[in-house]
Amino acid sequence: MKLQLYFHLHFAPRNYSKAETMRGTLMLTWILIICLSQVAVKSQYYSKTRPYHPRPVKVTNLHVFMHKTAGITAVQVAQANITSNDNNSSVPFASLVAFNDPLRTGPEPDSKVIGNVQGIALLSRMNASSTQYIDFGFNTGRFNGSSISVFSRGEPELAVVGGRGKFVMATGVALFNPIIINATNVILELNITVVHY
Repeated sequence: MKLQLYFHLHFAPRNYSKAETMRGTLMLTWILIICLSQVAVKSQYYSKTRPYHPRPVKVTNLHVFMHKTAGITAVQVAQANITSNDNNSSVPFASLVAFNDPLRTGPEPDSKVIGNVQGIALLSRMNASSTQYIDFGFNTGRFNGSSISVFSRGEPELAVVGGRGKFVMATGVALFNPIIINATNVILELNITVVHY
């Protein structure tokens, strides 16, 4: 009974005067106009174009070493079913290799670890050429928490395409020089020139 009385008092139809109806309609119209104008402003996929004022750039030269161990820090994760290993390569054509290698200060196995190198490589030609995505992450020293992203094909020269931390908006080049290549280990000397903010 109380519920019916509450409903009747609060939700029952009322007879509004013509002035009240007009005022309500006008208020609703203004609310809709304001809401729709905000939607039009907020729905643009771009902002106002402004002139770009670049910050001064810095150039950093890095000399580091990447240590790979086949089957441990570099693993073949995929291979096309139609390919064979006719070129006697340790990694056949159309293979995808994932790696997570230590980044060290020297070529010696006991040299200081300053970060790690993560990435993937797609072997795309019979002569062992590959397309590579590599991220050099630093976890100690001056560049702790920063990384450099490299994406390119072939070696010995790969393009630096970005970075984070101290290497924000990085560009540049990474030069690879093989020090040791055998059946189980690869040690690469890296000279990386990074232009960044």
